[in-house]
Amino acid sequence: MSALFEPYTLRELTIPNRVWMPPMCQYSAEPEGAQAGVPRDWHVAHYAARATGGTGLIIMEATAVSPEGRISPYDLGIWNDTQVEAFRRITGFLAAHGTVPGIQLGHAGRKASTERPWMGGAPVGPEAHGWQPLAPSPLAHADGHPVPDELTVDQIREIVGQFADAARRALAAGFEVAEIHGAHGYLVNEFLSPHSNHRTDAYGGSYENRTRFALDVVDAVREVWPDDKPLFFRISATDWLDEGGWTGDDTVRFAAELHAHGIDLLDVSTGGNVSGARIEVGPGYQVPFAARVKAETPMPVAAVGLITDAGQAAKIVANGEADAVLLGRELLRNPSWARHAARELGADVGVPVPDQYGRAG
Repeated sequence: MSALFEPYTLRELTIPNRVWMPPMCQYSAEPEGAQAGVPRDWHVAHYAARATGGTGLIIMEATAVSPEGRISPYDLGIWNDTQVEAFRRITGFLAAHGTVPGIQLGHAGRKASTERPWMGGAPVGPEAHGWQPLAPSPLAHADGHPVPDELTVDQIREIVGQFADAARRALAAGFEVAEIHGAHGYLVNEFLSPHSNHRTDAYGGSYENRTRFALDVVDAVREVWPDDKPLFFRISATDWLDEGGWTGDDTVRFAAELHAHGIDLLDVSTGGNVSGARIEVGPGYQVPFAARVKAETPMPVAAVGLITDAGQAAKIVANGEADAVLLGRELLRNPSWARHAARELGADVGVPVPDQYGRAG
């Protein structure tokens, strides 16, 4: 048995293997009206294919806790009960086929209100279903992006409550894992990094103040998320700046604190908060950040970043660099990657083959 295909238990939830799907926005919901943020047939087909393909855990794409928390007007949301009912169709299918359904809860902050990537990804205004973004500080993400409104303390507290409400709805929608999106330059990440957080109140300045919002969100979600279900946190382990940004040292320190606040696994990515940052990209280039957290803290970790072949993924888990791997583009290219990898490694994928596909072997 390859370590990649050993079951993994967090709290009282057992995930059948260590091949997981990370959140990847599909930008395919209606932008406004009663169906805004509601999963559609595209989402059902997209996630169902990866479940029948043997993926152990599927974390639903970044799902906004409020309308203004969407990255684009076409993002999924979980701020109302209509959305909850639509998600149940997906979570029910995943669970019925042996895959654990997860969801990432997020707020886009200053990177909100943008066009879909294949339409250029530029900021959009009210004429294209857009809105005014919010952020810790009135600093634009990049040239051509609007200066966001600086959040008041009352607004910060309101957003913390929105994360908790979203977690309650996620539970009602049938999700077994919730992940807080603290990465890639979105709102939680914006608070963490001194590059994007220039506040002078209790939510800015010192490391303790800059991490306050994230810990408030974690505490609020953990309070409503059941004790028997795991809670993840996705982090950008570095801003990829020589100075003035969030660092790997910060991540190790914060991982231990997150663990003490009830986070069960750190989903370790990097970047996204600094436009134009220089990043040395190569196979497994983000794995060392996950490995360091695992080596220096009690926090379990998942690794991401150009993990593409079975041997590479198996080695990461077997060597103890991470407890699981999250494959993004590979699972877009090949929904059955897990089954093919298990066959290559002589392992049992742990997720039953649907009867309808049994003749494929």
